[in-house]
Amino acid sequence: MESFEYAIKKDVRNNPIVREIDRARQRELWKSVGIASFLVLVLLFSAWQHFELLRHGYKVEQMERERAAEEELTRQLRLEVETLKSPKRIEALATKRLHLVAPAREDAIVIERVLPADPPAKSVVAFR
Repeated sequence: MESFEYAIKKDVRNNPIVREIDRARQRELWKSVGIASFLVLVLLFSAWQHFELLRHGYKVEQMERERAAEEELTRQLRLEVETLKSPKRIEALATKRLHLVAPAREDAIVIERVLPADPPAKSVVAFR
Protein backbone atom coordinates (compact mmCIF):
# COMPACT_ATOMS: atom_id res chain seq x y z
CA MET A 1 0.00 0.00 0.00
CA GLU A 2 2.83 2.32 0.58
CA SER A 3 3.97 2.29 -2.99
CA PHE A 4 0.45 3.12 -4.03
CA GLU A 5 0.49 6.43 -2.21
CA TYR A 6 3.53 7.53 -4.10
CA ALA A 7 2.00 6.66 -7.38
CA ILE A 8 -0.90 9.00 -6.78
CA LYS A 9 -0.12 12.51 -7.81
CA LYS A 10 -0.83 14.85 -4.94
CA ASP A 11 -1.96 18.39 -5.58
CA VAL A 12 0.69 20.49 -3.80
CA ARG A 13 0.33 24.25 -3.84
CA ASN A 14 3.63 26.13 -3.68
CA ASN A 15 2.28 29.38 -2.40
CA PRO A 16 4.99 31.74 -1.12
CA ILE A 17 5.19 31.99 2.61
CA VAL A 18 4.84 35.54 3.91
CA ARG A 19 6.60 36.11 7.17
CA GLU A 20 5.62 38.78 9.65
CA ILE A 21 8.16 41.50 10.33
CA ASP A 22 9.58 41.16 13.82
CA ARG A 23 9.63 44.76 15.03
CA ALA A 24 11.90 44.11 18.04
CA ARG A 25 14.47 42.32 15.88
CA GLN A 26 14.37 45.09 13.28
CA ARG A 27 14.90 47.74 15.99
CA GLU A 28 17.86 45.76 17.28
CA LEU A 29 19.26 45.50 13.75
CA TRP A 30 18.99 49.28 13.19
CA LYS A 31 20.48 49.92 16.61
CA SER A 32 23.48 47.70 15.74
CA VAL A 33 23.86 49.42 12.35
CA GLY A 34 23.77 52.83 14.03
CA ILE A 35 26.37 51.87 16.62
CA ALA A 36 28.62 50.32 13.96
CA SER A 37 28.36 53.39 11.73
CA PHE A 38 29.13 55.67 14.70
CA LEU A 39 32.22 53.61 15.52
CA VAL A 40 33.34 53.72 11.88
CA LEU A 41 32.89 57.51 11.85
CA VAL A 42 34.90 57.85 15.07
CA LEU A 43 37.63 55.65 13.59
CA LEU A 44 37.73 57.66 10.36
CA PHE A 45 37.83 60.95 12.27
CA SER A 46 40.65 59.66 14.47
CA ALA A 47 42.64 58.48 11.43
CA TRP A 48 42.06 61.84 9.71
CA GLN A 49 43.31 63.71 12.79
CA HIS A 50 46.37 61.47 12.97
CA PHE A 51 47.29 61.98 9.31
CA GLU A 52 46.73 65.74 9.53
CA LEU A 53 49.06 65.84 12.53
CA LEU A 54 51.71 63.92 10.59
CA ARG A 55 51.29 66.20 7.56
CA HIS A 56 51.68 69.32 9.69
CA GLY A 57 54.73 67.79 11.39
CA TYR A 58 56.37 67.23 8.01
CA LYS A 59 55.49 70.76 6.95
CA VAL A 60 56.99 72.24 10.15
CA GLU A 61 60.14 70.17 9.68
CA GLN A 62 60.49 71.38 6.09
CA MET A 63 59.98 75.00 7.17
CA GLU A 64 62.64 74.61 9.88
CA ARG A 65 65.10 73.29 7.28
CA GLU A 66 64.29 76.24 5.01
CA ARG A 67 64.73 78.68 7.92
CA ALA A 68 68.12 77.16 8.77
CA ALA A 69 69.21 77.50 5.13
CA GLU A 70 68.03 81.12 5.05
CA GLU A 71 69.88 81.88 8.30
CA GLU A 72 73.05 80.40 6.82
CA LEU A 73 72.61 82.52 3.69
CA THR A 74 72.00 85.61 5.84
CA ARG A 75 75.16 84.89 7.82
CA GLN A 76 77.20 84.53 4.63
CA LEU A 77 75.78 87.74 3.17
CA ARG A 78 76.49 89.70 6.36
CA LEU A 79 80.05 88.37 6.37
CA GLU A 80 80.42 89.43 2.74
CA VAL A 81 79.05 92.92 3.51
CA GLU A 82 81.47 93.28 6.42
CA THR A 83 84.40 92.24 4.24
CA LEU A 84 83.34 94.67 1.52
CA LYS A 85 83.04 97.49 4.08
CA SER A 86 86.51 96.83 5.49
CA PRO A 87 88.61 100.04 5.49
CA LYS A 88 91.77 98.13 4.49
CA ARG A 89 90.02 96.70 1.43
CA ILE A 90 88.63 100.09 0.44
CA GLU A 91 92.08 101.67 0.80
CA ALA A 92 93.66 98.90 -1.29
CA LEU A 93 91.06 99.37 -4.04
CA ALA A 94 91.52 103.15 -3.99
CA THR A 95 95.27 102.96 -4.33
CA LYS A 96 95.49 100.10 -6.87
CA ARG A 97 92.46 100.51 -9.13
CA LEU A 98 91.81 104.25 -8.87
CA HIS A 99 95.50 105.21 -8.45
CA LEU A 100 94.74 107.47 -5.50
CA VAL A 101 97.42 108.39 -2.97
CA ALA A 102 97.15 108.86 0.75
CA PRO A 103 97.40 112.56 1.78
CA ALA A 104 100.48 113.72 3.64
CA ARG A 105 100.25 115.61 6.93
CA GLU A 106 100.95 118.89 5.17
CA ASP A 107 98.08 118.32 2.70
CA ALA A 108 95.52 117.79 5.44
CA ILE A 109 93.25 120.74 6.18
CA VAL A 110 91.66 121.03 9.59
CA ILE A 111 88.15 122.45 9.47
CA GLU A 112 87.10 124.24 12.60
CA ARG A 113 83.77 123.42 14.01
CA VAL A 114 81.37 126.34 13.97
CA LEU A 115 79.17 126.52 17.01
CA PRO A 116 75.63 127.84 16.56
CA ALA A 117 74.94 131.29 17.99
CA ASP A 118 73.09 131.71 21.27
CA PRO A 119 69.35 132.33 20.94
CA PRO A 120 68.34 135.99 21.29
CA ALA A 121 67.17 137.35 24.63
CA LYS A 122 63.46 137.25 25.40
CA SER A 123 63.15 141.01 25.25
CA VAL A 124 64.08 141.03 21.57
CA VAL A 125 61.39 138.55 20.49
CA ALA A 126 58.33 140.24 18.99
CA PHE A 127 54.78 139.01 19.38
CA ARG A 128 51.79 139.70 17.16
